[in-house]
Amino acid sequence: MKALIQRVSHAQVDVAGNTVGKIGPGLLVLLGVDRGDDKSTADKLLHKVLHYRIFADQEGRMNNNVQQAGGSLLVVSQFTLSASTQKGMRPSFTSAAAPALAEELYQYFHTRAALTLPIQTGEFGADMQVSLCNDGPVTFMLEVAS
Repeated sequence: MKALIQRVSHAQVDVAGNTVGKIGPGLLVLLGVDRGDDKSTADKLLHKVLHYRIFADQEGRMNNNVQQAGGSLLVVSQFTLSASTQKGMRPSFTSAAAPALAEELYQYFHTRAALTLPIQTGEFGADMQVSLCNDGPVTFMLEVAS
């Protein structure tokens, strides 16, 4: 399971011209689900997302996590994170989870995250337009194995 996280001052996701999720300061989390991932994998990744220290402390150093910074999450499904780009000129998605499993783990991830801090989401499987102001810019790829 993978999460591309971006520290943002604000972000939003629109579907068919309607805003379905919008946050102020926090993390935009683009979430990719791979074959073999399960709820345990999602729990490990969520723990990492919630505790990853990429927000400034009082001295301006990246020592605080999103919870300590008082931020929120915008979680957006992003199956293209599971693409293999090693060969050729077209991505392969053979390592991506089947849509039913991916949606189940996406829902599980954001439901569990909502127990901890404010969260907004995209719409699984929809054609989404994501806009953001990357603060820093600060972007990290987090990965955990099943």
